Amino acid sequence: MKKYYTSDILEKGVDGERYEIYGWVARIRDLGRIKFVLVRDREGYIQVIAKKGEAPDEVLQLIEKLDREDVIKVTGVFKKNPQAPGGGEISVEKIEILSKVVEPAPIEVENSTSSDLSTRLRWRWLDTRNPKINLIFRVESEVARLFREYFVSKGFVEIFTPKIVGGATEGGAEVFPVVYFDKPAFLAQSQQFYKQMSVIAGFERVFEIGPVFRAEKHHTIRHLTEYHSIDYEVGFIKDYHDVMDVAEEAFRHVIEGVMDSSLGKRIERELKIEPPRMPKRFPRISIRELYKILENYGKRIPEGEELDSEGERITWMYSLEKYDSDLVFVMDYPWKTRPFYTMRREDDPRYTYGFDLLFRGLEVATGSQREHRYHVLISQLKEKGLNPDNFWFYLEFFKYGAPPHGGAGIGLERVVMQLLKLDNIREARLLPRDPERLYP
Repeated sequence: MKKYYTSDILEKGVDGERYEIYGWVARIRDLGRIKFVLVRDREGYIQVIAKKGEAPDEVLQLIEKLDREDVIKVTGVFKKNPQAPGGGEISVEKIEILSKVVEPAPIEVENSTSSDLSTRLRWRWLDTRNPKINLIFRVESEVARLFREYFVSKGFVEIFTPKIVGGATEGGAEVFPVVYFDKPAFLAQSQQFYKQMSVIAGFERVFEIGPVFRAEKHHTIRHLTEYHSIDYEVGFIKDYHDVMDVAEEAFRHVIEGVMDSSLGKRIERELKIEPPRMPKRFPRISIRELYKILENYGKRIPEGEELDSEGERITWMYSLEKYDSDLVFVMDYPWKTRPFYTMRREDDPRYTYGFDLLFRGLEVATGSQREHRYHVLISQLKEKGLNPDNFWFYLEFFKYGAPPHGGAGIGLERVVMQLLKLDNIREARLLPRDPERLYP
């Protein structure tokens, strides 16, 4: 098994010590008496050098047969060299070809970002050999881990809910039907109903990180038909500020955890991304107030409507100017734009105790205080034009004592997209699904 990554040897390797390295051939340079092979692994690159008269003849001959993307094992002595990439190199003693390429790669790994995104996604397993692309998914893994770490540390119970369900979560047609024996079924739009059920079932605080599916024919840079949602729900809340407090603490834990780590140093060094600006408290702005603020920027959102993408970007600009914050909560979303299970404001039922969290001008989390009163839920279903009989299994949860509760859903890919300032959400999904893409 591989013991060392390229970065391990370059950072901690002992001059004159013998090492084994494994990786892909990135580049080959033949200067006659000296041959160089640049070897790549997930952490970066290390230079292998073979000099005529020092390296065995069979090694020199084998290097002449190497192609880019061959998988090799190299045994040699580490030597510090300020002129070499990373400040060190391996003086080769032996090379073993572990896997030979069959044909030239369809994209150049070292410059994969020069190809259009569609081509990169077609050859994704080659695209991600590029350490800068690989870094995106290392960050994504860490973001998911840190969210999980936060929730566990706060006493949340991790749950695992069905992804094949008998009904649409919000009553819409934007669901993928599946063949489930002789019964109609769908891929889950969200974990919403089951995380509420889990709170009511006595777990009180729950979270889940899992896939959700939306049969929406979006062709935008911010939508996917399959993505991973980080969902949480908490019972016995005072109001929706309790729910926002959880989101704020979680995001602070994740962002600081990533940016203060070795991954964060690579983000700043290799991707030239600065840490997000976060004040002691994220600003919280009512959408009713925001309508007026946006007009000062020349943007008019009709009262009772949600923010569009331009409105979200302008809200971010305002948040930076007034609060020096890349993250901002927008509260009190209109009732007509929110799901039936959202609790309405007592002082103005046209609006709700619902919110979005915007990160660098994009909504990355949506949440609310939920309506927990059985008869109010039935009334709100009818008001939305939905038949309560179609939601019988959900309504049953509320017949036998449901505590005040609320929660939110966080888009994992959107968080990574905004943290790394990616141009398209497909870049933040290893194998994205959109209305056209089913392979690889």
